[in-house]
Amino acid sequence: MDYGRFLVISIGTGSAKWEHKYNASMAAKWGIVNWLFHKGSTPLIEVFFQSSADLVDYHNSVVFQALHSDNNYLRIQEDELSGTEASVDIATKENLERLVEIGQNLLKKPLSRVNLETGLTEPIPKGGTNEEALIRY
Repeated sequence: MDYGRFLVISIGTGSAKWEHKYNASMAAKWGIVNWLFHKGSTPLIEVFFQSSADLVDYHNSVVFQALHSDNNYLRIQEDELSGTEASVDIATKENLERLVEIGQNLLKKPLSRVNLETGLTEPIPKGGTNEEALIRY
């Protein structure tokens, strides 16, 4: 099969900026209550949401790189949302306008891909911007 025929453009809904409210050493001492509610956050739910998006991106990256079709998978995601921007249920005019602005700025950011060794998203050298990549596709 010619996998070069496939093109996947994955546009994320954005994720909240990691605020370092807790770390592995702290969490290792938690009971069930702290996993459910910890200082105004819900760690267990946060882990599930974040890992779901990350695993899908990682899996797709592995598949496309294994098939030597790296350039046929494009993931665009904003990982620095904070405050009301990161909430899924605040539809005020101001927040929606801010999200549009964030989306426009995201187009100007460098094209990135997950590093399969570290699991971190890194800019692609000479990859251009997200906007340029979308035009190429």
